[in-house]
Amino acid sequence: MFSDIAWAMGGAPQGGQGGGGGLASFLPLILIFVIFYFLLIRPQQKKAKEHRQMLEAVKKGDKVVTSGGLYGLVESVSENTLMLKVAENVKVKLGKAYIAAVRSSTEED
Repeated sequence: MFSDIAWAMGGAPQGGQGGGGGLASFLPLILIFVIFYFLLIRPQQKKAKEHRQMLEAVKKGDKVVTSGGLYGLVESVSENTLMLKVAENVKVKLGKAYIAAVRSSTEED
């Protein structure tokens, strides 16, 4: 009666299939990491680099859109902030990181 339970609890047989071990067991994990790198990590790094370059190139007179959806004209630029003119006699001091896009001068407001 108890011998059936003991037989069921025994380890796996030691023949035939066990050989691949080391690298073969990590291959699916490596493959998943490579796919994540090319589909998620690399494009995100590229987008962040382009945004950083855009922020460095912002200058007085550029038309910009903030991440909050505010459209305006750059009045002055410092290292980390800029002054944005959003209407006549209305200026807003804004962190550079919150600039979402620089618009071309031909686009309408």
